[in-house]
Amino acid sequence: MSEISAGNRTGAGADDGGGHDGSGEAEYDVAVIGYGPTGVTAANLLGAAGLRVVVLERDAEIYARARAISTDEEVMRIWQRIGLADRLKRDMLADRPLDFVDARGRAFLSAHPTPRGHGHPPQMFLYQPALEQVLRDGVARHPQVDVWLRHECLRLRQDADGVELTVVGTADDSVRRLRARYVIAADGGSSLTRAQLNVGYEGRTYEDRWVVIDTKMLKPWPDHDRLRFRCDPARPAVDCPTPLGHHRWEFPILPGDDERHLTTDEAIHAMVSRYGIGPDQIEILRATVYSHHVRFAARFRVGRVFLAGDAAHAMPPWIGQGMAAGVRDVANLCWKLDAVLRGELPESVLDSYEAERKPHVKEVTRRAVFVGRIITDRRLAVTRVRDAVLPLLNRVPGVAGRLQDSHWIPVAHYADGFRDRPRTKSSGITFGRRAPGAGTSRTGPAGTGTARTGTAHTGTSRTRASRTTAPGHQIPQPWVTAPDGTRVRLDDVLGGRWLLLHGARSTPQPEWERAGVPSLTVLPAGSNPAEGAVVDCDGVLRAWLTGHRATTLALRPDAYVYAAAPAGTPLPPPPEGLTLTPRTNAASTPPVATPTPASPASPAAQGTP
Repeated sequence: MSEISAGNRTGAGADDGGGHDGSGEAEYDVAVIGYGPTGVTAANLLGAAGLRVVVLERDAEIYARARAISTDEEVMRIWQRIGLADRLKRDMLADRPLDFVDARGRAFLSAHPTPRGHGHPPQMFLYQPALEQVLRDGVARHPQVDVWLRHECLRLRQDADGVELTVVGTADDSVRRLRARYVIAADGGSSLTRAQLNVGYEGRTYEDRWVVIDTKMLKPWPDHDRLRFRCDPARPAVDCPTPLGHHRWEFPILPGDDERHLTTDEAIHAMVSRYGIGPDQIEILRATVYSHHVRFAARFRVGRVFLAGDAAHAMPPWIGQGMAAGVRDVANLCWKLDAVLRGELPESVLDSYEAERKPHVKEVTRRAVFVGRIITDRRLAVTRVRDAVLPLLNRVPGVAGRLQDSHWIPVAHYADGFRDRPRTKSSGITFGRRAPGAGTSRTGPAGTGTARTGTAHTGTSRTRASRTTAPGHQIPQPWVTAPDGTRVRLDDVLGGRWLLLHGARSTPQPEWERAGVPSLTVLPAGSNPAEGAVVDCDGVLRAWLTGHRATTLALRPDAYVYAAAPAGTPLPPPPEGLTLTPRTNAASTPPVATPTPASPASPAAQGTP
């Protein structure tokens, strides 16, 4: 799959239906409700997998108001899988430092994002309408994906075989029905789907409301490309660069403020003038008032319907992870849906979606709330202590590193979920793997609960494989030399598939080989390219394997480790029912970009880990 060109701006238009059966109802593998960043990423992932997909979006155009302003290397790695990362990065600002500044504009804490090995810059600022356009252009590559703009899902009805959706056209009030095996609801914080499923959205909405101002830069000012959290107790502010000649400010609406007045040009110019920005330097594009939320859906899955993005969770914007969390959701879910629909894995694996995503998004939200307190606290005594203490901590070895490296975003590690786990006295649920003599249980198909196939490990022994710490972690993505001698990112060779990765001479793994799982060997730097192997150009991957005491990995399609083993030890068995199906045509290839050679002279510009 090639990267789309900048000139492909037609996007996917409204479709009158597709995938019809003889009864007149459209039939799909997956229906995606909502076409924001979460929904459009899902449409790309599912379309690249060759599935029949319909997208329902009530609006006719991309939402013009920019909301998200940044993303990170892990999300870019996901967009790499759909062949769009390099195109998207052309419209982004990468590797910009950030400052927390006091009321006088002095930095009391400065940070610079540190790469975590995903093969892309650790933080990138974006302009959301432009990003969504590129992602929609990506969907247009997949003819089996139908996009119904100006259509809204009014009702869902689940049965044993799928979901019937009643859809209304908002332009002409037409009503039609379609069927899908599964549904991804990415229809935002006010999700109608979540309400229909009677799923609670637990948490709180902050009393403070914020005016968010998007501007076009007419005359740049010094350090306009540096993110500043202005921690002024009189009126905190976010002063943020965005690409394509834009700039963003965010200000709280304080007690006694006239909310309508704060969105006027006069009030906006008065607020930014405190930072030396004159009316001749910016053009105000729009000003919108938002509330901040901390909320989580009580369940992410109800039968065949899955909540994703803001429909499943909402967090404050302070570490730029709201949109990223939704993209991570569908990256976790879509490959599992593909595997179940192809019969490669049992349906019970879908229960691992919430088990893996919810703990991580809760921890991300906790950290966002913490950073928000640093920025927005208006108590004079507290802010004086903050402004004095944090610069001192910034000089303490160890503490300084954590503060300056901007470790705000926790690394995802799936302690629970779809992975092998050692056998212990404590019982736990596994997904898609059965211990001897274990049974299965299912709830009804109508969406009143989730189907589960669980097994409790009740043994007390630990195998040698249990001593590795790799399962549940995502492997890094270094630059490697492919068998044909080209320098590429690792995921472009992995191919978004189940794979055995060997860090040394491979140990036979007959159970995995019978399941059809191919192997790839990692050769040390300086080795010659070889068939069935990659050369670890900078030693990153082999060092990671050593650090996790592993020589052989069983990788899931999302590059998370399902199982691992030290040298000379067989892997634990594959998940129950894993039977890979041949994928021989372009429509059924995994959602991975075509490997693109990189210039050895410029890896840093591409985010070398």
